[in-house]
Amino acid sequence: MENNNSNTIEKKENQFAVLARILQYAKPYRNYLFFAFISAFISVVVSLFIPVLIGRAIDVIVGKGNVDFNRLISILIVIAVAIAISAVFQWIMTYCTNKITFLSVRDLRMAAFDKLIQVPLRYIDGTSHGNIMNTMINDIDQISDGLLQGFAQLFTGVITIVGTLVIMLFVNFKIALIVIIMTPLSMVVASFISKRTYNKFKEQSSIRGELGGYIEEVIGNQKVVTAFCYEDRAQEKFEEINQRLYDCGVMAQFYSSLTNPCTRFLNGLVYAVVAIIGALSVIGGAFSVGQLSSFLTYANQYTKPFNEISGVVAELQSAFASARRVFTLLDQEIEVDPEEQGGSTNKTTVGKVDLDKVSFSYNKEVSLIEDWSLAVKPGQRIAIVGPTGCGKTTVINLLMRFYDVDGGSIQVDNRDIKTMSREELRRNYGMVLQETWLFHGTVRENIAYGKENATMDEIIAAAKGAHAHSFIKRLPNGYDTVISEEGDNISQGQKQLLCIARIMLTKPPMLILDEATSNIDTRTEINIQKAFKKLMEGRTSFIIAHRLSTIKDADRILVMDKGRIIEQGSHEELLVRGGYYAKLYNSQFKQV
Repeated sequence: MENNNSNTIEKKENQFAVLARILQYAKPYRNYLFFAFISAFISVVVSLFIPVLIGRAIDVIVGKGNVDFNRLISILIVIAVAIAISAVFQWIMTYCTNKITFLSVRDLRMAAFDKLIQVPLRYIDGTSHGNIMNTMINDIDQISDGLLQGFAQLFTGVITIVGTLVIMLFVNFKIALIVIIMTPLSMVVASFISKRTYNKFKEQSSIRGELGGYIEEVIGNQKVVTAFCYEDRAQEKFEEINQRLYDCGVMAQFYSSLTNPCTRFLNGLVYAVVAIIGALSVIGGAFSVGQLSSFLTYANQYTKPFNEISGVVAELQSAFASARRVFTLLDQEIEVDPEEQGGSTNKTTVGKVDLDKVSFSYNKEVSLIEDWSLAVKPGQRIAIVGPTGCGKTTVINLLMRFYDVDGGSIQVDNRDIKTMSREELRRNYGMVLQETWLFHGTVRENIAYGKENATMDEIIAAAKGAHAHSFIKRLPNGYDTVISEEGDNISQGQKQLLCIARIMLTKPPMLILDEATSNIDTRTEINIQKAFKKLMEGRTSFIIAHRLSTIKDADRILVMDKGRIIEQGSHEELLVRGGYYAKLYNSQFKQV
C-alpha cells in the first residue's frame, strides 16, 4: 500500500516537473501570457455581469400588466454591449494563447532538432529512426494540442470559478456553501479517472513510436521486402502492432471519455439542489424570480469550468506522456567540443595520423578492436581489407570521431583528436561511402553540399574530375535537374559519381574512401581510379575495398581479422609472403 502511495506521489511530482519544463519554453513570451490573462479577466467579468442583467430583465416582465418596456429595452441594449465586449476580449485571449502555444512548441521542436544533430552517433544507431521521427513530429504536436487547450481553460476557468463564487456568496451565502460543498465531488471523480488514463496514454505514445519505426523500416527497404516476398509477413507484423495500438487507444479513450459525463452528472445534481432550494426561497419571499434565474446561471457557470477542464484531461495526459518522450531526447548527452574546455584550433593539417593502442567495442560485452596501433605518414595511402565484420568501417568511425575510442588515442599531426573540435577534424577529411546519400535538390546543390559558396566553374570542374559531367549534361535540365529525395531519377552509379564530385570540390587534406567505387561499372571505375590517384597525391588516404584490384597502388595494405591487423605491407610484399592476403587476392581469379 505504501508503494502505491509513493508511486502516486512520484508520478504527480514527475508531472509537475514535466509541466514546469514545458512552461520554460513559454517564458520568453510572457507578454502574450500577460495580455491573455488581462483579456480573460475582462471577458469573464463582463460575462458574469450578464446574468444580473438577465435577472433584472425577468423581474421587469414578471406579473400581469407589470411590463416596463422602456427599462427592458435599455437592459437588452446593455446586455448586447456586454456580449460584444466579452466576445472581443475572448478573441484577444484566444489569439494570445494560440500565439504563446505555437511559439513555445516551435522553440521546443527547434531544441529537439538541435539536440538531435548534436547527440552521439551511438544514440542514432541505437534508436529506431521512425521512433525519433515520431517524437519530433507527432509527440510535439500532441504537446501543442494539450498546451493550447490547457492555457485557454486555465485562464477562463480559474477566473470564472473565482468570479462566480464571489457573486454567489454575495447573493446568498447559504446556497453558495451548498454549491461549494458539492462541487469537489466532480473533482474527485475526475482525479480518479485521470490516474487510469495517464498510463494508457503513455503506453499508446510508446506503441505509436514503435509503429512509426516499423513503417519507416518497411518503406525504406521496400525493394528488399518485395524481393524476398515478405509482404504478407510484413503486413501481419504491422497489423499486430496496429492492433495493440488500437486496443490501447480504445482503453485510453474509454477512461478519458468517462470524465466529462460523470462530472456533468454530478454538476447536474448540484444544479437540481440549488434550483429546489432557490425555488423554496422564492416562495418564502427571500428571492425574486429574476434573482433565482441569475443564481442558477451562476451555479451553472461555476460548475462549467470543472467540466471543461475535465474534458481536456485526456489531452493533457497524452501531452504529458508525449512530453516525457521529447524530454528523453533533450536529456541525451551531446558531443562536447574541446573549444568549451580550452582546446586549441590549429587549421593547418599535414596528414600525419597515429593510432596508439586503440581499443573499442560497440557492445562492452563483445570486444572488437584491442590494442590497435598504426603510424601513417603524411601523404601515405593506406588500404584496409578483410572479411565482413573485421572492423574496417569501425576504424573509419574512430578516425572521424563518429565514435570515441574506449582506450588508447588517435592523433592527427601529433594532436589527440579529442582536443580538436569535431568540425575541425571532419573538415580535414573527405569521405565517400558505399551507401550514397543525396537530398531533394538540384544536381548543382548536391555537389556543392560541402562548399556553400562554390562557383559554377568549380562545380563543373569537380564533376568533370569525377567523370560525372557527361551524364549530367544529358539530364533534362543539366546541373539544374532536381533529384528526388531517394534519387530514383538517376542510377545508383550516377549517385556515387555525384558523391565523389563533392569530394573533388572540397579537396580536403585527407581522404576516406569506403568502397567508393562499389557501384561503378568497370570502365568508369578505371577513370575514377585515375581521378582518385590524382586527388590523393600529397594527401593521406584511407581506402576500404573488397575488390583488391583497386588497391594495388596503396603504399601500405592492412589485412584485418576480428579487430586485429594480421598482415601489412605493399601489394607485392603481401603476394610474395603468400599469406591471407595472397589467398584472398588469388581467389578472385580462380575458376569455379
